Amino acid sequence: MLTYHNTFQQYADIVSVKEMQQMLNIGKNKALELLSNGKIEYIRIGRIYKIPKNSIIDFLNNNSIKN
Repeated sequence: MLTYHNTFQQYADIVSVKEMQQMLNIGKNKALELLSNGKIEYIRIGRIYKIPKNSIIDFLNNNSIKN
């Protein structure tokens, strides 16, 4: 299981869409789709998306393949 303390340490607690793309290795359209579908929580201030790193880690933990 990924935890806050051992995952994405090089990123700040709040990231941008561009940083989220880098973290998940996805394009902008997929990133915006994940946000708009509510799969990753975010805060929107005007046109700027602020994404808590915890939301990305939760998304990865909840959508990983379990053996």
